[in-house]
Amino acid sequence: MKKLTSLIVTILLISSLALMGCGKQSANTSGQQKNEKAASEKVTYPLTINPEIPSDQKILSTGPNGETATPAATLQLSEEDVKKIKEGKFKAAISMHYAGNDFSTAIINGVKDTFEKMGIEVVAVTDAQFKPEKQISDIETIMAKKPDVIVALPVDPVATAPAFKKAAEAGVKLVFMDNVPKGFQAGKDYVSVVSSDNYGNGIFAGEIMGEELKGKGKIGVIFHDVNFFVNNQRKDAFEKTIKEKYPNIKIVAHGGIITPNDAEKVASGMLTKNPDLDGIFAIWDVPAEGTLAAARTAGKNDLVITTVDLGTNVALQIASGGNVKGLGAQLPYENGAAQALVAGYSLLGKQLEPYYVVPSMKVTKENVLKVWKMAYRQDAPEVIQKAAK
Repeated sequence: MKKLTSLIVTILLISSLALMGCGKQSANTSGQQKNEKAASEKVTYPLTINPEIPSDQKILSTGPNGETATPAATLQLSEEDVKKIKEGKFKAAISMHYAGNDFSTAIINGVKDTFEKMGIEVVAVTDAQFKPEKQISDIETIMAKKPDVIVALPVDPVATAPAFKKAAEAGVKLVFMDNVPKGFQAGKDYVSVVSSDNYGNGIFAGEIMGEELKGKGKIGVIFHDVNFFVNNQRKDAFEKTIKEKYPNIKIVAHGGIITPNDAEKVASGMLTKNPDLDGIFAIWDVPAEGTLAAARTAGKNDLVITTVDLGTNVALQIASGGNVKGLGAQLPYENGAAQALVAGYSLLGKQLEPYYVVPSMKVTKENVLKVWKMAYRQDAPEVIQKAAK
């Protein structure tokens, strides 16, 4: 009788544990399904860049080889497209020229967030620190992770070309931002290139300079002394705008930089040789910060500075009425999103154009908060909001 009772108790215990296990498994499955459902509900189809970005704005830039720009808003992936991409379990890597500013951080976020929606795993994000040899090494490290896609901004179109060529020959799909290695052909050596309207940005910076100086004065230009396609476009557009729209403003000084850290020294030399300068155009926001430091050291509190790219420090300057009066802003998060969409197209074998462009925005004190939200998909930091009031 005792044996029978013991056997019955054992059976009941086993049954109870089994039921508990089933209950736990059911709860886990239910929780997983809820998480998957929540994740899917966050994605709006078709997957594209922010639809609030002006789609009718004229694009003035052309591609690295003179290609006509195609609006990035035309890149759209359906729910079925994304499902097919997810089934491929693809891997991607991001090779940045430089990752130490707001612009690069936003681009990386745009790429990663969009890849996440597409089920593409990002296996590496590298920072070349504006050094070609570092980027070459980065690409070798990335290739060891066997990515299907590399999204990259080449530091130097000549020096990095062999490394990118090797990746292309290994079957990796290359999506470039802004710059393309020398000798590369779209559709053959790389998928496509995505950029902002950098020629338009140069025009915006020139117009703000002309308006602030009321059409007359002497200015300097700090340019990127590297064969960097989009930066060349900015400089050319700025100088053409000044010469054609503001003939009484004279460009009397030029200074080249290799890295943004060179800007303060170059600006200081420019101000020493030309103490009567009324303004300086710096090629992007970090060199503009160096230019600002040089102006303060020289006691040039009225120096007008314009630039390209809406970083935190220059945005604060604009909002508070500082030396930086305005700029041409890229929309970096959307650039990143567009680059990821291009990658998705390539993985599906969909037809692509060689050159896609996200519109740029003219930024002054009046709209700095609005453009910030458009550029980064979030409100400006509180310090900038307070300064703009």
